[in-house]
Amino acid sequence: MDYKDTLNLPETAFPMKGNLPQREPELLKRWEDEGLYAKTEAAGADRPRYLLHDGPPYANGHIHIGHALNKILKDIVLKSKRMNGFHAPYVPGWDCHGLPIELQVEKNLGSKKHEISKLEMRKLCREYAQKFVAIQRAEFERLGVLGEWDNPYLTLHSSYEGIIAEELARFAENGGLYKGKKPVHWCSSCGTALAEAEVEYADHVSPSVFVKFAFKEDPGAVIPEIAGKKASVVIWTTTPWTLPANLAVALHPELDYVAVEVNGEILIVAEGLKDSFLKAIGAEGEVKATFKATKLERKLLRHPFYDRDSVILLGEHVTLDAGTGAVHTAPGHGQEDYELGLREGLEIYNPVDNRGRFFENIEFFGGQFVFDANKNVIEKLTEVGALLASANISHSYPHCWRCKKPIIFRATEQWFISMQKNDLRDKALAEINNVNWIPKWGRERIYGMIENRPDWCVSRQRSWGVPITAFYCSSCGEVMADAKVMHHVADLFKEHSSDIWYDWEAAKFLPAGTTCPKCGKSEFEKEMDILDVWFDSGVSFAAVCEHRPYLGTPADMYLEGSDQHRGWFHSSLLASVGTRGKAPYKSVLTHGFVVDGSGRKMSKSVGNVVAPEDVVKKFGADVLRLWVAAQDYRDDLRISQEILTRLSEAYRRIRNTCRYILGNINDFNPATDLVPYVELPEIDRWALHQLELLKEKVLASYDECEFHILYHAVNGFCTVEMSAFYLDILKDRVYTSKKGSKSRRSGQTVMYTVLDTLVRILAPVLSFTAEDVWKAMPGEREESVHLGLFPKLQPEVKDEALAKRWEKIVKVRGDVSKALELARAAKVIGHSLDAAVAIKAEGETGELLKEMANELAGIFIVSKAELTGTLGDGAYQGEEVEVAVTAAPGEKCERCWCYSEELGTASDHPTICPKCTEAVQ
Repeated sequence: MDYKDTLNLPETAFPMKGNLPQREPELLKRWEDEGLYAKTEAAGADRPRYLLHDGPPYANGHIHIGHALNKILKDIVLKSKRMNGFHAPYVPGWDCHGLPIELQVEKNLGSKKHEISKLEMRKLCREYAQKFVAIQRAEFERLGVLGEWDNPYLTLHSSYEGIIAEELARFAENGGLYKGKKPVHWCSSCGTALAEAEVEYADHVSPSVFVKFAFKEDPGAVIPEIAGKKASVVIWTTTPWTLPANLAVALHPELDYVAVEVNGEILIVAEGLKDSFLKAIGAEGEVKATFKATKLERKLLRHPFYDRDSVILLGEHVTLDAGTGAVHTAPGHGQEDYELGLREGLEIYNPVDNRGRFFENIEFFGGQFVFDANKNVIEKLTEVGALLASANISHSYPHCWRCKKPIIFRATEQWFISMQKNDLRDKALAEINNVNWIPKWGRERIYGMIENRPDWCVSRQRSWGVPITAFYCSSCGEVMADAKVMHHVADLFKEHSSDIWYDWEAAKFLPAGTTCPKCGKSEFEKEMDILDVWFDSGVSFAAVCEHRPYLGTPADMYLEGSDQHRGWFHSSLLASVGTRGKAPYKSVLTHGFVVDGSGRKMSKSVGNVVAPEDVVKKFGADVLRLWVAAQDYRDDLRISQEILTRLSEAYRRIRNTCRYILGNINDFNPATDLVPYVELPEIDRWALHQLELLKEKVLASYDECEFHILYHAVNGFCTVEMSAFYLDILKDRVYTSKKGSKSRRSGQTVMYTVLDTLVRILAPVLSFTAEDVWKAMPGEREESVHLGLFPKLQPEVKDEALAKRWEKIVKVRGDVSKALELARAAKVIGHSLDAAVAIKAEGETGELLKEMANELAGIFIVSKAELTGTLGDGAYQGEEVEVAVTAAPGEKCERCWCYSEELGTASDHPTICPKCTEAVQ
């Protein structure tokens, strides 16, 4: 007789290999055909809502690994919320306006860019953005991200553009919007102002100079010690090109200053910087007087190379960090200079044009690019005898986020949202304290930014964006930003798109009879600046969450990279607090950046870029999703082929656990075959205790967004508690017991329960694999795992006393396994079933083993196990037991492969053991 036919061998009810790159697209197609996302929405209709609002990626190019990280994290959060009993809609979005797209279109046009109109340019920009929205949509869907992909929000939609204009009108309505001349970050290459969020800092080499500003009149009247001597205040700057715009020198009102005689002339610097200054210019000097800066307030100096005065002013911003304690002040080229100049009534003087060149009428430097002019300024200083020293220094300097070139501070007429009007700054700071920041340091990061930021510059000098809907009187130039008119224009944008601003005459936007409030004339021109794209995305709470009735505000969570504290989190907070008085989010979760396996920033030139598309093609999206879950996202996340290979091995362990269980429950019907908990053997109840601990840990990790805890817990459970222990021991019972026996059904009950739990708690992470397992499981269940719920906690199955007993058994089994390995190496045995073990144990361990004597052979997976008081030489000395291993006595059972001394006791089954005889009869 062939006894293989009587074994309960596992069937391949689940594919042997994951084959994820081929299998996942099939599942995606099925989800699309079956309308899975719509079904999740229908299932959650009566549940409490959880809203994660999507920060819009930029529609420019294929997605990178940071995009994949972000979207997968969001998907894990949302799927876990749905399975936790929430209605969790997901509306993806894209940021479609702005400079990067416009510059790319200009690049594609080449010389033709000067031949087309703004309307034509905008049409090409729109088409470019829509092209990459479609590309990125497909790439995000391939990652298994469920959402409203057929109805996303795009900032270029006319309805969205209308709401952008509407939100600007709200700021005009409450007086927060104004136009003024202020120094802003300016990119000469891109020809536009930049927001704080569009500025990056990188190392840059700049010339540093020490420059004398001579007194116009003898300062001896206030500092008698230097009367009648040639005297100068010395400034230090790393931007010599700004010296043509100098109007003042700032000293700190509370610092001590010294008059130092060097080579027969007096040089005035801060006392705290005297020594470093003298060292820098390579000179020695004698202090002739020490005094407070207040003595020199309002004294006049002479500009080093122009025939004009420079006044000494007092400013709290002066520090002793470097230089001389005397700060060269050009109100048109720096925020602190501007504020001081505004306070003191100085002209906000800016001699530089949009291209970063000095105006032609600027003496000595007309037409020169500012950075090129540095050399010529230094030469002029040398020529007039005002230069004390110069050197090149490398320091952190602001660069444009798009073109990566150094930028300048430049005073221009721009539109601003005031941080003081309506107490926007204070209200925003108060709202920050009402938000749950994950991690906690996010609160300090954004608080410091809001606390110290200048007014928000919202205007850009480009064409691809939503226009600032203000007008100018053609006669007198008066600015008109009338809220009612702006609301009216916003409604027109919603109906026709903002393109009409470049198509219609100004009169078509204005109510009949509109006149200039200043001169009474009725001819107007349109403002041609557009809005900052951070304003576009910052008002998404209004354009999306408030606009779609099934959403709402505030959102439960915003989730983006840590750079968004100065970007989307920042602009969203100001836009919402400025018009609604509250933050648009309840919690904010931030993740780090993706770096290579060595912790280096990814760069095409270095060749260390890991593209999501390549990962998915090689490993499948589920392995990439597992990588996301396995990381502590609060820090920078490392990725490499080695890391992904290691994770794919972990994935296989988890998958193989599921596959093994599926193969062993193919004949199990949960509706009729479940064995009650109280009737389960000890080892089965131990397994359920371990499963309950896993559930508690994993469900808590979802609640707290600590997904790496989930990964380690599940991986450990599948590898240690299941594969290496419980399922290993269970094999003999499940394979060789009678098919419908209680012993076998008991093991199947636990395996089914374990698998049902695993597939549910893994679904938010391993979305494709969980769906495959779900479809292969016996019993009635929801159509998709993504329509199911998390398993409920069952504290009643936890048994700490039982767990402690089995903790000892696990330790003893470890000692036995080591003894078996030594015996295998010595050729005493081959397979562990070839062995008989004798165990010597004392105390609690010995008593426990006596209680379980009949089960020990099965637990150790040997043919015979006995307890003894004495062992011969050569026994393995374990932590709590001694173990001797010998070849098992008897003959090998053809069915279960265990050795038995009772083989052949049943004449009709002469080659199998009594246990197997009972199973087959």
